[in-house]
Amino acid sequence: MFETHLPDVPQRALTGDLPAESTVEELLQAAHARYAPLGEGEVADYIPALAEADPALFGLALTEVDGTQHLAGDTSAPFTIQSISKAFVLALVLEAIGHEEVHRIVGVNNTGLPFNSVIALELNAGSPMNPMVNAGAIATTALMPGADAEQRWQGVHEGLSRFAGRSLEIDERVLRSESASNHRNRGIASLLASYERLRGDAPEMVEVYTRQCSLLVTAEDLAVMGATLADGGLNPVTGEQVVSAEVCRDTLAVLAACGMYELSGEWQFEIGLPAKSGVSGGIVAVAPGKGALGVFSPPLDRAGNSVRGQRACAHLARTLGLNLFASTTHARKGARTDG
Repeated sequence: MFETHLPDVPQRALTGDLPAESTVEELLQAAHARYAPLGEGEVADYIPALAEADPALFGLALTEVDGTQHLAGDTSAPFTIQSISKAFVLALVLEAIGHEEVHRIVGVNNTGLPFNSVIALELNAGSPMNPMVNAGAIATTALMPGADAEQRWQGVHEGLSRFAGRSLEIDERVLRSESASNHRNRGIASLLASYERLRGDAPEMVEVYTRQCSLLVTAEDLAVMGATLADGGLNPVTGEQVVSAEVCRDTLAVLAACGMYELSGEWQFEIGLPAKSGVSGGIVAVAPGKGALGVFSPPLDRAGNSVRGQRACAHLARTLGLNLFASTTHARKGARTDG
């Protein structure tokens, strides 16, 4: 799935701050130039409106926790957020009802099965297992505070807009297309309800979830949203405290374990960053305390992840020293003397 062999890309092990701004800018532009010609992958077509995306589009954005932004390529091209919304709705729900309730109702363990698996629900007595698969995401959306579906939707919409630092709009055409083809999600919601794992009316909760997936974002938006998680919940562009630092920690832990579905282990082994992808071609990858990458490129691999996006993330994790598991050898303060 991932590009694992980068013999000409030096590994930078960096446990402190990002390099100088000029270095970050140079490396970002180099990564964009390296992968822009890549012709692998196919645009998603199981949602008809997504099949019309331009496969040549490629945007790469990095927002640092101090608000500094670096942009390369088509970073202002709009696309629907799709499953990336799961990460930020999880953060909003954690903020609203707390760590223990989310853990109890939804769970935080990887299913080891595809994102839309019904078998995973049946094997686990109706537990969604984690908020990044569709069952868990629908259950999580249903946990948003509100007296009805419309109030829950308003909470989701306003919350995701606060993460982005601007009011996000729905792509109505994509919403109609998804609503006409989301039979599996409706079945998943009904199964959740049968196990008493869903708060609210099943069809209404699927509608709210479908709306959240249809919000339009850009690669630049994703970088800002991810950088908010990287900086303890403080939006680095607007200065607004969106969620608490504790919520960011919990959200990033779930992303590290489950954000790339059954291939999350491979992503961490190769790239080493909490991340979330979406079938429209977006990826957000977060380096806590440093910033976040927002990537957009529609052609996907067979697992549904942007081909250019994952290659660019792997490249920049290596060259910018973003990998959470990389470290350097430090000089000893003093040799131990015996005797």
